Amino acid sequence: MAGVRSLLVLLVLQSSCWGFRSPLSVFKRFKETTRSFSDECLGTTRPVIPIDSSDFALDIRMPGVTPKQSDTYFCMSMRLPTDEEAFVIDFKPRASMDTVHHMLLFGCNMPSSTGSYWFCDEGTCIDKSNILYAWARNAPPTRLPKGVGFRVGGETGSKYFVLQVHYGDISAFRDNHKDCSGVSLHLTRLPQPLIAGMYLMMSVDTVIPAGEKVVNSDISCQYKKYPMHVFAYRVHTHRLGKVVSGYRVRDEQWTLIGRQSPQLPQAFYPVEQPVDVSFGDILAARCVFTGEGRTEATHIGGTSSDEMCNLYIMYYMEAKHAVSFMTCTQNVAPDMFRTIPPEANIPIPVQPDMVMMHGHHKETESKDKTSLLQQPKREDVLEQGDFYSLLSKLLGEREDVVHVHKYNPTEKAESESDLVAEIANVVQKKDLGQSDTREGAEHQERGNAILVRDRIHKFHRLESTLRPAESRGFSLQQPLPGEGTWEPDHTGDFHVEEALDWPGVYLLPGQVSGVALDPKNNLVIFHRGDHVWDGNSFDSKFVYQQRGLGPIEEDTILVIDPNNATVLQSSGKNLFYLPHGLSIDKDGNYWVTDVALHQVFKLDPHSKKGPLLILGRSMQPGSDQNHFCQPTDVAVDPDTGTIFVSDGYCNSRIVQFSPSGKFLTQWGEESSGINPKPGQFSVPHSLALVPHLGQLCVADRENGRIQCFKTDTKEFVQEIKHASFGRNVFAISYVSGLLFAVNGKPYFGDQEPVQGFVMNFSNGEIIDVFKPVRKHFDMPHDIAASEDGAVYVGDAHTNTVWKFTSAEKMEHRSVKKAGIEAQDIKGKGSGGLNLGNFFASRKGYSRKGFDRLSTEGSDQEKDEDDGSESEEEYSAPLPAPTTSS
Repeated sequence: MAGVRSLLVLLVLQSSCWGFRSPLSVFKRFKETTRSFSDECLGTTRPVIPIDSSDFALDIRMPGVTPKQSDTYFCMSMRLPTDEEAFVIDFKPRASMDTVHHMLLFGCNMPSSTGSYWFCDEGTCIDKSNILYAWARNAPPTRLPKGVGFRVGGETGSKYFVLQVHYGDISAFRDNHKDCSGVSLHLTRLPQPLIAGMYLMMSVDTVIPAGEKVVNSDISCQYKKYPMHVFAYRVHTHRLGKVVSGYRVRDEQWTLIGRQSPQLPQAFYPVEQPVDVSFGDILAARCVFTGEGRTEATHIGGTSSDEMCNLYIMYYMEAKHAVSFMTCTQNVAPDMFRTIPPEANIPIPVQPDMVMMHGHHKETESKDKTSLLQQPKREDVLEQGDFYSLLSKLLGEREDVVHVHKYNPTEKAESESDLVAEIANVVQKKDLGQSDTREGAEHQERGNAILVRDRIHKFHRLESTLRPAESRGFSLQQPLPGEGTWEPDHTGDFHVEEALDWPGVYLLPGQVSGVALDPKNNLVIFHRGDHVWDGNSFDSKFVYQQRGLGPIEEDTILVIDPNNATVLQSSGKNLFYLPHGLSIDKDGNYWVTDVALHQVFKLDPHSKKGPLLILGRSMQPGSDQNHFCQPTDVAVDPDTGTIFVSDGYCNSRIVQFSPSGKFLTQWGEESSGINPKPGQFSVPHSLALVPHLGQLCVADRENGRIQCFKTDTKEFVQEIKHASFGRNVFAISYVSGLLFAVNGKPYFGDQEPVQGFVMNFSNGEIIDVFKPVRKHFDMPHDIAASEDGAVYVGDAHTNTVWKFTSAEKMEHRSVKKAGIEAQDIKGKGSGGLNLGNFFASRKGYSRKGFDRLSTEGSDQEKDEDDGSESEEEYSAPLPAPTTSS
């Protein structure tokens, strides 16, 4: 009867009660979240409980489970019963210390299973997951301060909650009773003035020598954002960890954030005294390990024989400045640790009955799924590949800051509060077994790939509003007298808008770095899988530092049906480390660049024999005829087969090769000053050929302009630059007299929104601007236009591809420039694209490789600070330091 009464209550509520759209929609969602509970769990059948006109409660419980083995992990999910934005403001654990070892609550958009519950070995979420709550037996509960909430629902927040329960000792289940442990949430739709978030401090290069009695692992970063207020913390190591301590350092004074033994239950513990962290402060953490009892050195990694050094700091910030998560993986002030308080070096005694259980590595050649699920589920064990994949994603920054990094104090907390749950999630995964051979090989590979982590950047989202297209500020140098052509000239009634019936906008597998169209007009996508470009990817000499991750194991090139977005073909597995540019020649060959390999590849899409041509030397940056330094794009002349390469992030040149790959010439130099000259570049980022005019156009990204040159003489022809471009032009595409472009996000204090542009190539005038309706541009990285009026934009931050179409048929009139007739030229070329099911259904694929954090990976970074973005990332001036208190 309780369930019936709750249904009746929900059905009579008005749609405005909790911000629901209609009573029917509530009923549908309620049916989705209602589960069959055993008789022993009666009283838990009302997952949605109204409190008042703005507040409601969710009772998230296991649906009556009986674990059969100790160290069993069960997961279950519940959908948020509203599409509107809400805020979690309180948690109440519903668990007994006699039966439950610990619980974790995650937020995400798609759970790993639709069953009433499942073994957590299958994963918690298909997409990214955020840790919201942790409870452990013998640990105090986590309480949010008044006015603080985790943002859920709406356009950016999590749609589902996933509960993970670890049943340690199952002796309490000898009577085979059903367990309904879980957590109750208090939610409100009233906006909260303070938003909760997570700051992860994590060591990535600690080595613990065998037999060493005491080994310290130190982490420190300078804080360069708006003030945050710390109210809870959580420590994490494996077996060798003795104590983890975290501090705020201000004016050489150390203030304790938290200190705990990692062998105690690893819940969130409240800070003893509130700690505020302001711009200019240093956050410092130390993990104390011992190598005693080990016969070989221990590295950071995912198995129980490896170690981890993590400090999770839970904080809140003012809503208008809120950042959902931040990370620190370096040690910017090693000398400072000479004055660390002595307490940080003193292990905390732990009673045997309080010790946190750690998993044991199971060595197996092969097991089917059933046998795997029958194994004891252990904590703190995961495959090394998972760990580094996750680490790479967690540190994933953006690819938009090049030479200088700016800070955006108006950063919007719309990064979906990824927090660092995915680490917590994977850390809690169980080891499903690896062979001795694989473990040994991975251990050796890791030992040969010490990751140099010298900086990390955090992307700052900027609010922007659409402004009317403008042509003021346009500068166009007319072509010099000489041979002309017929050139299509477009009228100003051309309009582009998103194709809202193009299916899917979520769950792309990785950072979308390139888009193009093949001869059949199919869309081809180049993406980075589970790799990201962040501040740790390269050293100061642009040498890739994450070779230990190995090449991307997923297919990085996807051929997509332009009508229904189905995947027609995929390739590019185990070839690339950091994909960047993609173009397709008239014969359908793929031309791609990899900024980690510093190479250009020509690929036959129908052959599995390897690249047809490789330019550059693997992992060797350089600036001579045989080397590139992070090349960005390729264009191939359809008439001559001549190859043009934009090179790139650390070189400022265009390099020309013969069809066979022989070096012919190069031009361009690095720009200096605020008024760069023709032929000077600051990150030549994208190329577009206009063959019938004999021109090559270059998106001069950081100079915020487009430069066009004659392909035969390399003579500068014209510059297209508009005030509405802002400071960046990321990508360009040409087709039938039209030049398409996408810019970058505005710098702090600038007003130009991030958007797409349609220009009349003959005079450079903007005839239309466009933006997506579903989701939003964050860092549109590449653009491809087709002759049928379709335009595709790939975004490297939102991992999304949109399709746009012309509202009216493309009409133009021919303008005779001189004597050559215009040809139809394919340019390089939305709803978004959903590929989650594709990867989940392919043999050998796992969704976990595509769990994305909104920290998109960057293309590269040249400068740093924790508050700025990575090399394909935007930045804005830093705010003035706040007064110390």
